Amino acid sequence: MPRIRAAVCTAFNQPLAIEALDLRAPLAGEVEVTLEAVAICHSDISYAEGAWGGDLPAVYGHEAAGRISSTGPGVTAFTQGQRVVVTLIKACNACINCATGHPTICENQAPRPAPLTRPDGTEVIQSMHCGAFAERVVVDQSQIVAVPDNLPPESLCLLACGVITGIGGMINAGRLKPGEDVVVIGAGGVGLNAIQGARIAGARRIVAVDMSEAKLDTARAFGATHGVLGTEKSPWRKAMKALGRGADVVAVTVGAIPAYEQALRYMGWGGRMVMIGMPHSGAMAQYEPVVPAFMGQHMIGSKMGDAVISRDIPWMADLYAQGRLKLDELVSGRWSLDQINEAIADTRTGGARRNVILFDT
Repeated sequence: MPRIRAAVCTAFNQPLAIEALDLRAPLAGEVEVTLEAVAICHSDISYAEGAWGGDLPAVYGHEAAGRISSTGPGVTAFTQGQRVVVTLIKACNACINCATGHPTICENQAPRPAPLTRPDGTEVIQSMHCGAFAERVVVDQSQIVAVPDNLPPESLCLLACGVITGIGGMINAGRLKPGEDVVVIGAGGVGLNAIQGARIAGARRIVAVDMSEAKLDTARAFGATHGVLGTEKSPWRKAMKALGRGADVVAVTVGAIPAYEQALRYMGWGGRMVMIGMPHSGAMAQYEPVVPAFMGQHMIGSKMGDAVISRDIPWMADLYAQGRLKLDELVSGRWSLDQINEAIADTRTGGARRNVILFDT
């Protein structure tokens, strides 16, 4: 049983501890991946803060890329040495949601023996089916997608979450059509990808809303046609002025309750609000139901961009290779595993797009 180094959460709201853990061999249908890069997502931080509960000790991290170092029985689609993107999307491929093209909401998550243990035998939770703040992971084969060898892992790893969540939220969940008008609330890592998704889908006008003028400048570089400061009084009025009407699609890419409560104000008749950002458990938003009922508006939940990773990740990797999708520009900083707490602190400031942990492989 190989011993690996991992960043372990032993108490909520405390620094992660670098520990030596034992990683079991892959079982039937599983693969072991030696990681090259893992990005820090705000979801990892929220988990480490206790925002959504969960058991401890745990290893977080779910936005990774690396090479297959071992395969379990029955794995025929992948071979040792392949570079893959590792996601949290574990799918049975048999339940009604998987069968109808929605594996992100798979209903059949059968438990499996813990991949991670401390040397004394204590189980360590592999959070989100990944536990990728570690040198290696053992995951179900449904969670990985092979990607080209000639693309950098620190960019490829972003395809595992932030990119598919933002682009997929627009195209898969939001069903954005060419010529429609879009508002994206939040211009962080996921928001920039929602903007890219709107651009790729052929949106007519794309208004970015954020609390930072610097982030609005970045949003324009990613495809936004207009920027509105969320600190302004009634920012939706300025967005509507830019569009000439309410938006067809409003994507909320941050987990902030005020953003969710204001989203309807940006929407036009028949508009769709795509709910991408994840607030903390127990947080409540208030709406006047008569408004969306009367205006024929829709609220659409979007988990992981409603992605089908075997379809969407190769497509997005091709767009990146062709220069049509920005990934390198999303990487704010490169850190080592030993620097993970500093990288998390930098991410918490709100200025980073994506901080990436690079492993020596």
